[in-house]
Amino acid sequence: MYPRIKNRVHKLTDEYSLKETLKNNDELIAFGNGRSYGDSAINENIVYTRPYNYFLDFDENSGILHCRAGVLLSEILDSYVSRSWFLKVTPGTKLITVGGAIASDIHGKNHHIEGCFSECVQEFTIMIADGEIKTAKKGDELFLATCGGMGLTGVILTAKIALKKINSQFIRQTTIKTKNLQETFAAFEEYKHLSYSVAWIDCLAKDENLGKCLLMVGDFADDGDLKYKAKSKLNIPFNFPSFALNNWSVKAFNWLYYWKSPEGVSKQKVHFDSFFYPLDSIRNWNRIYGKNGFTQYQFILPKESSFDGLEHILQKISQSGKGSFLAVLKLYGKGNENYLSFPIEGYSLALDFKIEDGLFELLDQLDEIVVEYGGRIYLTKDVRVSQETFEKGYSKIETFKKYRKDNNMSEKFNSLQSKRLGL
Repeated sequence: MYPRIKNRVHKLTDEYSLKETLKNNDELIAFGNGRSYGDSAINENIVYTRPYNYFLDFDENSGILHCRAGVLLSEILDSYVSRSWFLKVTPGTKLITVGGAIASDIHGKNHHIEGCFSECVQEFTIMIADGEIKTAKKGDELFLATCGGMGLTGVILTAKIALKKINSQFIRQTTIKTKNLQETFAAFEEYKHLSYSVAWIDCLAKDENLGKCLLMVGDFADDGDLKYKAKSKLNIPFNFPSFALNNWSVKAFNWLYYWKSPEGVSKQKVHFDSFFYPLDSIRNWNRIYGKNGFTQYQFILPKESSFDGLEHILQKISQSGKGSFLAVLKLYGKGNENYLSFPIEGYSLALDFKIEDGLFELLDQLDEIVVEYGGRIYLTKDVRVSQETFEKGYSKIETFKKYRKDNNMSEKFNSLQSKRLGL
């Protein structure tokens, strides 16, 4: 884990005890299942929300699920896939809480079609700084500030979310193998009518191969196979030596991964777990980065500047030799009105880097490029961006800070990240 901090854990079990916790502590932050890569859910006092995890109601006609905020997305899938229901919006892991999904306003492989998680949220309840429980609905300022607000408006208690109807646990996937960034962008645009799209990109490729990728697109099959059972997991039992993940091993992985797929266009039928949540099948996968851990760097660029900006950034990464074998490129539709939601219409790239000498200097250089091309950094993945760089990407930051201050939230709800960024 990075960073490390000692803290006191306050379990969320009922509303009365939470109110007492708020009363007896100067500041705190909600903490779900610990899947945020950075410092957005870390403080000396954390409210651990996982114990607050009951389903409350489900409407089979509308697909509206009412549940507590500590429920995991995986628990929703375990209970409802066999009943023909799936999440409208899901990130690359199902091991996050509903409260965390709202606080991060997570997005998935279908943002260009469905938008962020907040699009499927009908309403939620939240305990604010004075212990009052409020209900927030679409259009409310509390809704706009909380969805993507990183837990800085209060502790989310319950939510009503809309699920989507499906008729299979399988995805009909098409894989497109591209040779460079120009082909990659052309493929994204050609297949953007499909519900889901995501690309693995070789961030160490150079020259005429810069930006080559495997683009996976698809949608749910219609075969009626809904007998879902979560699969067993592999486990990484120990931290890899820090030297194991290096320029040469990443190059070797990238070469093998790229060439495993046939040339051109191919078709597969894959389980939704493999399509949406490949890393969830490996326990403790973070150990491959060694004892110093890793950080993920995710940014998004406006569509009009995405090609030039990504070309510049990929050149910089390739020259540095600090490659990432987890490099995920996605297409996004229009953003929403929430104050701190990450997506804008364009393309994002997410990269995992092991913590090592020279890394943060490289990321500072990437920050400059992101700002130059009008982009922004994703708070849920961030652990080191400067306040200046962050604020340049979010035009509604002053509105968010004013709302926090006016409602006595800025003193009560804080994380290491909020302090670092002056939120």
